[in-house]
Amino acid sequence: MYKTILLAYDGSREGLMALREGALLAKTCAAKVVLLSVIPHATGAAELAAGVGGDLAGETQDYRDLLNDAVIWAKQRGLNPIPKLVVGNPARSIGSVANQIAADLVVVGHRRKGFLERWWSDSTKAYLSDHVGCSILLACNPISDEVLEVVLPVVA
Repeated sequence: MYKTILLAYDGSREGLMALREGALLAKTCAAKVVLLSVIPHATGAAELAAGVGGDLAGETQDYRDLLNDAVIWAKQRGLNPIPKLVVGNPARSIGSVANQIAADLVVVGHRRKGFLERWWSDSTKAYLSDHVGCSILLACNPISDEVLEVVLPVVA
């Protein structure tokens, strides 16, 4: 069914749900997995504009570590993800990478928002639905560790 799955992971609770659901699907479909983390470009730009001079190299390393931890997690469960770390707008970056790798499925976490927050913000999901040519899974299903262990056990 799915041959190439893009898993977008940002370390959040919602990102973890996407990682788990995407890994289950990838294992079931024997799909190639690209594991993507996006360093939001606004983070560094805002620090520079404010004259804060934050540790951008340190932030990049934090994202690199986050991605590496997710890769290790996936490998322990029998997947062989291709890690990808990019800087940019998360929605646009996810869409761009999905198109570059000809993904059949993009898996992203879903954070519930109130009406005003949704109205004022740019929606990753809305952008993706208009800019990728594949299915999109909004991961909302918290999978317990017990269920995960049965369906996607750690391989020795």
